[in-house]
Amino acid sequence: MRIAVISDIHGNCVALDVVLADLKQNPAEQMVCLGDAIQGGPQPAQVVSRLRELGCSVVMGNADAWLLSGKETGSENIPTERRRKMDDIRAWSLSQLSDADKVFIAQFQPTIEIPLEANRKLLCFHGSPQSFDDIIFPSTPEEEMQKLLGPYTSHFLTGGHTHLQQIRRIGTSDTFFFNPGSVGLAYSHQQSAKDFRADPWAEYALLSVHDSRVSLEFRRIVYDVAPLIEAYRTSGRPHAADSIAEYSG
Repeated sequence: MRIAVISDIHGNCVALDVVLADLKQNPAEQMVCLGDAIQGGPQPAQVVSRLRELGCSVVMGNADAWLLSGKETGSENIPTERRRKMDDIRAWSLSQLSDADKVFIAQFQPTIEIPLEANRKLLCFHGSPQSFDDIIFPSTPEEEMQKLLGPYTSHFLTGGHTHLQQIRRIGTSDTFFFNPGSVGLAYSHQQSAKDFRADPWAEYALLSVHDSRVSLEFRRIVYDVAPLIEAYRTSGRPHAADSIAEYSG
């Protein structure tokens, strides 16, 4: 069985279409999206349309929940000016979505369990199985990892949220946690917020399980960002110039 795992599209349908084109050349039997699909980019309605066409399962991400409710659940202290811009973009994103689109997003699930071969399972979430706000990095201490993932060590585990491709064995189990990276907003964590630049590629992962053989492939597809920049320019999305600068530097 081969599963395509995508995450963190953030309203960038240009990048999503690049991934879908790549999957036509590398087909998977199933696809799952780990959330944060809609909010942020210039194409929220287009991304909803693609996901509805695909019919794939979608996890509820923190940005998806915030888009619908406007309630901040994370612990990050967001500066006033950044919060104002986020609220502007949220209001615009909602204006682009139909009532049916909003109902579709509200049906995203906290976790999704996918049966695999050999009686194994893949547990899908956004931050952790316990909260879409939890953060897992390669440097997260083992004790903290066990608190977040320990009860689920019989599963293969996958989560998004950090926009960072990674794989990590869970304790002494024979399973692992992986993050497929970000489809719509890949970036290096080794940079300051002041000099932030987005990467011109889309990321996802392919998990294959055949009897006792397990493989994981991280994929990165470089794409032309000109159509994305044009989408920002013509969409009417507030503060588009800020996002364009992230791809133009």
